Amino acid sequence: MNPTVAVLGPGAVGGPLAVRLCLASVRTICVAPPEISGLIALAGIVVETEGKTLSARPETTELLEEPVGLLLVTVKAPDLGEALELIDPSAVAAGVVLPLMNGLEHMEALRSRFGNRVAAGSVSHYQSYRVGRVQIIETTSSPLITIASDDLARGELERAAELLQLARLEVRVATSEKRVLWRKASRIAPLAAATASTGRSVGELRRSPEWRKRLEEAVGEACAVAAADGVDLNVGEQWTIINAMPSDLTPSAARDVAEGRRSELDAIVGAVLRAGERLDVPCPVLRQLAVSAGWS
Repeated sequence: MNPTVAVLGPGAVGGPLAVRLCLASVRTICVAPPEISGLIALAGIVVETEGKTLSARPETTELLEEPVGLLLVTVKAPDLGEALELIDPSAVAAGVVLPLMNGLEHMEALRSRFGNRVAAGSVSHYQSYRVGRVQIIETTSSPLITIASDDLARGELERAAELLQLARLEVRVATSEKRVLWRKASRIAPLAAATASTGRSVGELRRSPEWRKRLEEAVGEACAVAAADGVDLNVGEQWTIINAMPSDLTPSAARDVAEGRRSELDAIVGAVLRAGERLDVPCPVLRQLAVSAGWS
């Protein structure tokens, strides 16, 4: 595998990954519009994490044309269409395209551009946010990345995982794309809707008997949609993960709603509700939460 990694969207998720890869001596190219590319070329990317500062100056480009072994897609869902124009499909003709995005529906857009080079991916147990264009704060330790593909050979996925593991990232290769996507979507959709509609953190919702009950119902609905789509999930296991989340955690979609920015609510919550409609699984509690958060 070509040992070069490209990062499309070096923001709150892609930025720290790019820094860690650079510090592990993995050739890393950040793909971004001119303003962001210029800032990274000038000042690099700075990550504040666990009481220390990590920084690196990856290569940058406004249009990726040279071949890479791994393309990490870490843009937010509303920006995906425009961002894909920055990648020449020939650059990943022999590589792996790994989206680390929220939601379910981005896979179709990626496959329409890159064909069967696309794997499914998710990032768990991780929270970070930008305080500047090239400065990022991590509030949890480095992420767990899970990948799977129904098209690519397992050996290709394992080589992609090995590239990421050079940066001391925890990477797991799973067997089902749908399971990788649904395992996160079934908990993040209720959490994003509930935190966005209330302005409360995950811990505050957990401590409220009323809100905990509503969240439990919404997670159950999302898991029922996943089951109808062929993915059986353990609701109790989802709650074990939710209970382990930091008390002050707030999903990025809720922060965007609170600050009046374009959010991923439709990609995260809307995708689950649309899947429920398609599979004839009602989600009344999740829908009510979504509408309260401003989704329509």
